[in-house]
Amino acid sequence: MAEIKDPENTVIIELKDGPVVIELLPDVAPKHVERMKELARAGKYDNVAFHRVIEGFMAQTGDVEHANMENNYNPGRAGTGGSDLPDLPAEFSRLPHDRGTLGAARSMNPNSANSQFFINFKDNHFLNGQYTVYGRVISGMEAVDKIARGEPPANPDRMVSVKVAADVE
Repeated sequence: MAEIKDPENTVIIELKDGPVVIELLPDVAPKHVERMKELARAGKYDNVAFHRVIEGFMAQTGDVEHANMENNYNPGRAGTGGSDLPDLPAEFSRLPHDRGTLGAARSMNPNSANSQFFINFKDNHFLNGQYTVYGRVISGMEAVDKIARGEPPANPDRMVSVKVAADVE
């Protein structure tokens, strides 16, 4: 696993193929970072499916309302929900959507991000300045690359658990 420099701003997503360590970027997108940590600490991301996974593009997850595979999973609605917290304002920056960056998923409204996010499989610079970047994978990208593809995948993978590194023994 990668060296974790700031455990309070690092999350560990456990996937079937191993841990993914994500360095969050509070200096770039503080509200998005806080939301991810809040939902992770509440256990809201645990068992949530990757509901939209497009080869050569990205893997999307984080619908804590409809995509928890252990609690009221609704594959037909996965990707349409969020948390019970208010939507977040856009925190656009000059950071590019490079391979391994974490982007905030949203509707057409730039200020509609809530709990969903995506991990870029490759450099997707056409997203620059349109979606908030608030983290980057620092280890475990090989596990991300193995996530089942589909919109939705026939047998979706899930985030087994999501923890803030500061909370892990």
